[in-house]
Amino acid sequence: MKGILIIDHGSMKEEANHMLECVGELVQRMAGERVVVRVAHMELAAPTIADGFEACVAAGATEIVAFPYMLSPGKHSTRDIPRMVAEISAAHPGIPVQVTSAFGVNEQLASVVLSRAGVSPVECVEAHRCMRPAGTAPRYCGDGCAEAGSAASARAAESIAQ
Repeated sequence: MKGILIIDHGSMKEEANHMLECVGELVQRMAGERVVVRVAHMELAAPTIADGFEACVAAGATEIVAFPYMLSPGKHSTRDIPRMVAEISAAHPGIPVQVTSAFGVNEQLASVVLSRAGVSPVECVEAHRCMRPAGTAPRYCGDGCAEAGSAASARAAESIAQ
């Protein structure tokens, strides 16, 4: 059974931590009973990543996908969370683990921004194409970046991972 572990930063504000529980419940309902969905905080609050990982295993997960619930491919989503998940998963060598990328450039998130601003989209765009403003330097902006295979994006992604 697939387990999804949704990981945010964690906050000193209980309301912020509670929101992740609501997100986890929404994802669980959308995924159905054949998927285990649990949440965890990288730091500052419980449950920890170790707690969330163990909760997935206890609920019957035979593989775990860890999702950094963060907008951009920053240090936490590209280095800290993958490292922490790898350390915890070492105690469960028979359970395959994957850490996804952060949200990055995402058409569905752009739709949420427009909706909250009361604006309807005027055109369809390629969901997996970087919308870098004309004249700006190439940079890595996540898996949705059309320039992800370019030399400039590879250098930028490498510098983020260090």
